[in-house]
Amino acid sequence: MERIRVAAIQYYIRPVQSFEDFRGQVEGLIQTVADYKCDLVVFPEYFTVQLLTLGNTRRPIDEQVRDLAQQVARFVEMMRQFALKHRLYIVAGTIPVAGSTSGTIYNDCYFFGPDGKLGVQGKLHMTRFEKEEWHVSARKRLKVFDTEFGRVAVTICYDVEFPELARVAARAGAYVLVVPSCTDDRQGYLRVRYCAQARAIENQMYVIHAPTVGSLPMVPAVSLNYGQASILTPSDFPFARDGILAEGVVNQEMMVVGELNLKTIAKSRESGTVLPLHDSQKTDDVASKVEVIKL
Repeated sequence: MERIRVAAIQYYIRPVQSFEDFRGQVEGLIQTVADYKCDLVVFPEYFTVQLLTLGNTRRPIDEQVRDLAQQVARFVEMMRQFALKHRLYIVAGTIPVAGSTSGTIYNDCYFFGPDGKLGVQGKLHMTRFEKEEWHVSARKRLKVFDTEFGRVAVTICYDVEFPELARVAARAGAYVLVVPSCTDDRQGYLRVRYCAQARAIENQMYVIHAPTVGSLPMVPAVSLNYGQASILTPSDFPFARDGILAEGVVNQEMMVVGELNLKTIAKSRESGTVLPLHDSQKTDDVASKVEVIKL
């Protein structure tokens, strides 16, 4: 596939009365994505915290998050069915997942293919609230997913602030980087957004950023959300003038849709105005021989 249509969900989290309420909100969005004839849809990090409102929100948050992990099987099956029904690639945001050791929890993103197959990318770097309050553990491996339209990598929120990850993915052949995020204020959102745009430029790749918006006042750490979904491009003549193919309206419930030309990415890596991905090989050599000069 040379061209694909993608959607980034600017997901509005709100209290729900049942799992079926949650399913209905997700299904409505996926149906709209299918109506727009998209090939890939991206949901945000931790959009599943809506389900915490089904339990006792006065309990310690680390206990609530571990309860949420009990919904993983149900959530995965729901998303698998949607992928099969609509023949879609679905990056299903993230949900807390229990580890093999008692009490261990991870922040994992499930990536579904149109045939129902799935892969998982875990978050590799924990923010302070995840580490100190939710007691979430980091995964240890970056993965690259092969699809019908080429290779895709996922960096979850804070992970995009570590440029080495996207660089490794680009060198492994990824043309698309997906960034599901959950940020509570403008500063946090902009850290992710600016880094996502930098990764698009540095690696000559498309970046799809899907954040949460809305409010769950009763749930610590996600009581407020600030976000603006976007589809970002390299900064060169064949792409959007300002490197933004599409973006949403800040803090509104919506999705953004855009078409990616993967042939253009391949060509830009070979003959762009500048070749940062290619030239980064020299940077590796220079950085390994850093010299300290005393003045």
